[in-house]
Amino acid sequence: MSSAQAQTQTPWWKDAVVYQVYPASFKDSDGDGWGDIPGIISELDHIKEVGTTVVWLSPHYDSPQEDMGYDISNYEAVYPRYGTMDDMDKTCLV
Repeated sequence: MSSAQAQTQTPWWKDAVVYQVYPASFKDSDGDGWGDIPGIISELDHIKEVGTTVVWLSPHYDSPQEDMGYDISNYEAVYPRYGTMDDMDKTCLV
């Protein structure tokens, strides 16, 4: 790509359709009353069908939940109520 093309190319985010998912309340797949990553995965086809190009996943990292997940205690782990790192890896395969 030439520098002239790069300057005129629209950034991806200018045309993106973003669908925000708040894991705690999106979809409960195991009946414990909390939304979870497997619940989100089960709806990814629908999310794509409505024209979404980007999924914005709100706080899902491990947290003491004093601030509904915004108080992250471990950026390398999923909040256990939402699932596991294996569950997160599955989202990359969909």
